[in-house]
Amino acid sequence: MNSAQADAYLRRLGAERPASPTPGVLRELQLRHLVSVPFENLSIHLGEDIALEENRLFDKVVGARRGGFCYELNGVFGALLTALGFDVTLLAARVYGDGERLGIPYDHLALRVRTGDGGDWLVDVGFGAHSHCPLAIGQRGEQEDPGGTFRIVEAGADGAGVRGGGVGGDSGDLDVVRDGRRCYRLELRPRVLGDFVAGAWWHSTSPESHFTRSLVCSRVTEDGGRITLSGRSLTVTAPDGQREVRELGELGADSEVLAVYRERFGVELPGVPTIRGSGRGD
Repeated sequence: MNSAQADAYLRRLGAERPASPTPGVLRELQLRHLVSVPFENLSIHLGEDIALEENRLFDKVVGARRGGFCYELNGVFGALLTALGFDVTLLAARVYGDGERLGIPYDHLALRVRTGDGGDWLVDVGFGAHSHCPLAIGQRGEQEDPGGTFRIVEAGADGAGVRGGGVGGDSGDLDVVRDGRRCYRLELRPRVLGDFVAGAWWHSTSPESHFTRSLVCSRVTEDGGRITLSGRSLTVTAPDGQREVRELGELGADSEVLAVYRERFGVELPGVPTIRGSGRGD
């Protein structure tokens, strides 16, 4: 990512170019990203290509002011952080599903980021509801965050507050835990963006992928809550966890749905996306 692209990306986030790669800068950039760039899977249902190439991801997230899912968001955010002087490594993870079952290889992409002071952080702007701030990879105690209470534990360990023994893992793998439930298993081996092409294809095409069976557009709100549009169901979650849910366009008015995409997520769409094989996006 060149300097002009980095500056355009920072404008997208509403952030200034930092003087140095400090933990405070990393914290601000992650939070600004979560507020400004939605986690969304709309491309799958709009028939758009998902290309894991840095320039094309930049064009989508910055040029078209869209969002994306993990491979796209963490992939392009990692490129920005690298351009700003951070030491960034792409990591693969497998997401925990029902019954502590792990997902496919290359199920998720997360970032390991080292700051100028030697800090070692897990950064993730592509997991939907997750930590608002970077998590210290080497810390094994609880890490309090606006998004919940997090722990990073050795894979399969029965850490305090972790429900269930989990699945035995390879030496060196880590489990990321939120509010007592495992989110995903993180592999510490460095990866490159091209390694995730098969995972992105599976999530974009497989009937077993939850992304092909649902529509989601979600971001953190300025007050630390969350707003999510799932099909035509709009959920606004306050920082204290209180939720307000309402249905949009109940009489078939697509204009209301498109207005929410535009006004609440900054996403301009030519029409309301619909789940493949369904007549409407809900």
